[in-house]
Amino acid sequence: MKFELGLCMLKERLMESGKSPEWLAKDLLIKPERIYDFIENKRVMPLKVAISIADSIGCDVGALYELIPNEYEAKRN
Repeated sequence: MKFELGLCMLKERLMESGKSPEWLAKDLLIKPERIYDFIENKRVMPLKVAISIADSIGCDVGALYELIPNEYEAKRN
């Protein structure tokens, strides 16, 4: 099954982990603005960054975004 990316769930995952966007940026050695861009859905995390974020905050990579099943693909099968 194919999926579309929905909203970024990074803010929720950060709250669950008790970490802040600033902490995450410092941990990953990137600018906090980039983390806020992900949170505000202004940019999509590259896979390499998503893997690092998931590792840093202790979640599954798939939990960083809403995953929406592609209805066209589901109906076709």
